[in-house]
This record gives sequence, C-alpha cells and structure tokens, in this order.
Amino acid sequence: MEARDLRVSDAEREHVGELLQRAVGQGMLSLGEFTERMDTALAAKTRAELNVVLVDLPGIQLISEFTPPPYPDQPYVSRPAPPVPPVAHRSPAPPPGAVIRGRMSSVSRTGSWSVPPALEVNTRLSTVTLDFTRAVMATQVVHVTIDDYASTISLVVPEEATVDLNGVETVGGSATNKVRTGPPIGPLHVVVRGKVRFGNVTAKHPFGTSIRRMFG
Repeated sequence: MEARDLRVSDAEREHVGELLQRAVGQGMLSLGEFTERMDTALAAKTRAELNVVLVDLPGIQLISEFTPPPYPDQPYVSRPAPPVPPVAHRSPAPPPGAVIRGRMSSVSRTGSWSVPPALEVNTRLSTVTLDFTRAVMATQVVHVTIDDYASTISLVVPEEATVDLNGVETVGGSATNKVRTGPPIGPLHVVVRGKVRFGNVTAKHPFGTSIRRMFG
C-alpha cells in the first residue's frame, strides 16, 4: 500500500489544523479559507486527502511519508510481560460525561444531567451547549477545560451562578461573559480554562432572564 493511501489519525488532523492556523497568522489564508480547509482536514480519511489542504502553502511541512520499520535480523524472542501495578496505584478512569467531544457535530447537555467536578470540552467545528440550569451538581465549583477549533460553545447558567472566563486563550475567536464573574458565593461557580481557535465561548443566563428581572 502506498503512503498516500494510509489512514490518518486524529493527532495528524490536529497537526494539520495547527499548520493551517500558522498560515493564517502569516497572512497566507483568510479566516474563510481556514474554515473550509479545516472542514476538509477533519473529514480526511487518507494521507492524500489530508495533504490537499497544504500543497499550495509555501514553507509548510506536509505529513511525512510512512516507512514501515525493518524487520529485525534476529529471531523473535518472547519476553515476559511487565508486571502489572497494583490496582490502588492506577490512575482512576474519568467519570461518565467528563469528556465532551465533538467533530463537525452538535452536542448538548440539558435537563437534569449529572455534572462532574471537572469537564473537558474537545471540539472541532461543532456547536456545543452546556445548560447548567437544571443540572445535578457534584460540587459548587466546576472546572471546564476547552480545546477547540472553530466551534460555538455556550454555557447556560442559573441566574445566581457565576462564571470565570479569564483563563480562556482566544486565537481569532472570542470569550464573552454575560453573567457575574464571581466570587463563588452562589450555588454554582464555573471556572473555564483552555484555548479557543477561531471559535467562540459565551457564558449566559437562560433566554428571558432579563425580561423576568424587569417585571419581577
């Protein structure tokens, strides 16, 4: 099988995304072109399809050709498996719902969903809604870590909640806080950290909250 026909991994797609982001910073691509090429990269299944988005960018390194490792000259010798560490020393598995992943999709958590103390949002070209208004909280403070390319992420919180977006790094995107920042004096405080590339993250109250305040 030729190298161009080999399947690509998520890590390779994300590497190409970083190269496209660098091309935007150097003025070689517009934001519209970046979005189109990221769409193609995320949908690519083979090296040939993935390299298409880079071929006209000078100075950008294409994914290296795959060369299978040579077979050893010496005969295969079975070696004992390494000892398995005691269960008590293993890292605990993340709780259900702790990682929210989206690839060109729509993801939502609404209603009475269980919120762990820490959430990871890993998204590419997606629309994500995390609605905390009726959620079941494990702790007062929830830490959200974002790793995103070109997505729209909405955090919907109750009126008495506070949100801290100060730890969000944006590259060609935005982080907008429409609720109180803190300190965490209410029943819920959401601390958001991470990186948003050509996307946006917004913290807000449910629709109609401002109107209810006016007539309450």
